[in-house]
Amino acid sequence: MTDDEERPAGSQGESPGMGTDERSEDVPAWDDDYFERVGARLVYNYDLERDRAVAGERFALYGEMEVHTRKHFLHPALSYAEHEAAEHLFAARRDGVRVADLERYVDLGHDLAEEWIEADEEHYGTDFSFALVVPEIPEAVRSFVSGFKDRTMIRYGYHGHYEVNLVVVAPEAEAVVASRSTDLDRAFAVWSSAEKESPGLLERLF
Repeated sequence: MTDDEERPAGSQGESPGMGTDERSEDVPAWDDDYFERVGARLVYNYDLERDRAVAGERFALYGEMEVHTRKHFLHPALSYAEHEAAEHLFAARRDGVRVADLERYVDLGHDLAEEWIEADEEHYGTDFSFALVVPEIPEAVRSFVSGFKDRTMIRYGYHGHYEVNLVVVAPEAEAVVASRSTDLDRAFAVWSSAEKESPGLLERLF
């Protein structure tokens, strides 16, 4: 007899809902109303930071989520098959975006995967997600993002995998597009009600 246990590490607060834009004391303060509202939606799943610099790029919002899962036989003390998964979210406001810009962030995701992932038998998966906030979404960008999927198996899957995700959002135009393997568009579409929490890694990976 076995039971599966999923434990999100780093999630803050007791409420699982992402359906409120009310500011939590755990949300960093941004001088940007839009990021304030996005942060209020993400805080229950992600540890959030503001003004994070990575590889010479500065991001207004950084979020990290870790999920630890294990199976146990009859009693939690008798555990086995422990796995770890994580997501790193980078969000920034830009004056505009081109497909070439997105490809550069995809390359950054691959570089970070090489540097940050400790690949072993317990590693299940890591997501690197990049969200750009822009005045408008060009049609070429929308087409590129909506069809984008980038998953890399590590050691033929024995050490899990990593994935790069893209989100582009134009809040003033109430427009958003996300790549095929992420649902983060629900967090960034603050003009829409979020009745159901964005499942993030909990549903995408398990």
